[in-house]
Amino acid sequence: MPHFPKDSGFMAKDESDAKKAVTVKNRRKRYLDLNPEYFSAGLELADPLLYDRLIRRFQTAQEREAEGRAKGFSGVLETDLLRSEAKIEAISNPNPNAMMSYTRGPGGEILAEDRDEIPPNKEEGERLWRWEMELRFMQGNDPDFDYKTVDQNEDYDDHSDKQDQYFEDEEPEWVVGDTRGDDARPNLQGETGIQDF
Repeated sequence: MPHFPKDSGFMAKDESDAKKAVTVKNRRKRYLDLNPEYFSAGLELADPLLYDRLIRRFQTAQEREAEGRAKGFSGVLETDLLRSEAKIEAISNPNPNAMMSYTRGPGGEILAEDRDEIPPNKEEGERLWRWEMELRFMQGNDPDFDYKTVDQNEDYDDHSDKQDQYFEDEEPEWVVGDTRGDDARPNLQGETGIQDF
């Protein structure tokens, strides 16, 4: 069993803190499920290097052009500047928790340390991007998002217990006919009451 330090965030101080943490994470997950537009191209600014490595590298020229038109000149310029600054920051101050790491190549270019960090195809890149952005959102690491609108909103609680409703509505296989009326009696068929194992 792993040992987590008491201040790591994995240990709740008491049961009510643990319940609150679970409620907040459930609300955040529900928000993402109901708002898939959160993962739009605008999220690129959250981590321009990761977006470049997982999404942008697999885009066709037409897809990049369409994305550039949607951003406009200033949006493209902002993204390029942020990506350049992020590369310098990644080299100067490596983040041990980052999904990918960077180092200088022989010509001064910035490279990934390990070829295994590069996804094999577009679908895998998109899956990794969505997974990483969802994880960051769930942990509360999106500085541009107002988490109070979700964390303190009971509308994101899932009040319907679908599993209980499913089993309440289910009829046993051996009951034939309607058993829902007051004086209706079930017609049992194939149920002998004898255990045959």
